[in-house]
Amino acid sequence: MNYLGNLVSYEKEEDIDSKLNTYLQITGMINNMFRVQKTLKKTRINLYNTLVLPALLHGSNNWTITARDTRRTTATEMKYIRNTAGYNWTDYKTNTEIAKELNTTPVLDKIQDY
Repeated sequence: MNYLGNLVSYEKEEDIDSKLNTYLQITGMINNMFRVQKTLKKTRINLYNTLVLPALLHGSNNWTITARDTRRTTATEMKYIRNTAGYNWTDYKTNTEIAKELNTTPVLDKIQDY
């Protein structure tokens, strides 16, 4: 059942799956419209903070995060962040280093603050 933009069910994973899919769709649109080579990193981070994060974090205060959800959320987030920083997944850069370079806070920290 859908209530106020959130999937309400006894399986908490449905809402997390829905939010991660929405996250991937929005970041895909940003990647198509604002190419990494032609757009400033600051602009892409501002788009991320204004468009992507609110869509992902809406309703996250009701989530019970499992280890599987932690891995999936981090991987989904870093897919966009690495692309914005200009790194490939094969480049030897840790997620922490990239987050510091772009001055971003990991999504899981924001979910815990909610």
